[in-house]
Amino acid sequence: MEEATAAQASSEPSPPVQQPPVGLTPAEFASLGPTIDAYHTYQVGPGRCSSLLSQRIRSPSSFVWSFVRRFDCPQIYKHFIRNCSIKGGGGVQVGCLRELSVISGLPASTSTERLDVLDEEKKIAGFTIIGGEHRLQNYRSVTTVNQFEEGGEIWTVVLESYVVDVPEGNSEEDTRLFADTVIKLNLQKLKSLAEAAAAAAESEDS
Repeated sequence: MEEATAAQASSEPSPPVQQPPVGLTPAEFASLGPTIDAYHTYQVGPGRCSSLLSQRIRSPSSFVWSFVRRFDCPQIYKHFIRNCSIKGGGGVQVGCLRELSVISGLPASTSTERLDVLDEEKKIAGFTIIGGEHRLQNYRSVTTVNQFEEGGEIWTVVLESYVVDVPEGNSEEDTRLFADTVIKLNLQKLKSLAEAAAAAAESEDS
């Protein structure tokens, strides 16, 4: 199974993440250090920006992954997507392409995206936007699903990062604010869905 490592872009790598993303405890951040170094550290040059976001979910990772892995149906938890289809009619596999239609009101209408990694064992998914009508040029994203267990409690921390070109006429801050806002909304919905699925499964077992 192919795996995503550091994103390959020109210029010098961005400095290591020194502070935990919002919502991540220092202990979680320390534990996830190798994952961040391997999958969420990008080479960012002038005219590019990147970000790393996190979401804690009170659910085993299997429930979270069941939504994240759906490259063919991202609208399950991602906002602003009207529909999605896999090009060529084949199944979901690394290298396949999906076509997204975006709801009106956003600075985008369509997006063509390539699946870069789908590691079922490590629970890693990543894609690159390679075409479409939008302003997120050379956008590449990686999501990792990480389970924690302590004191009889099980929870999951989702990390999602990206690197993207800064559109002409926009600042790095504006670009990051837009992308971060969309991802935060998506991760919040993912949290709600996974926690509800876990609660339903627990209720059935009791």
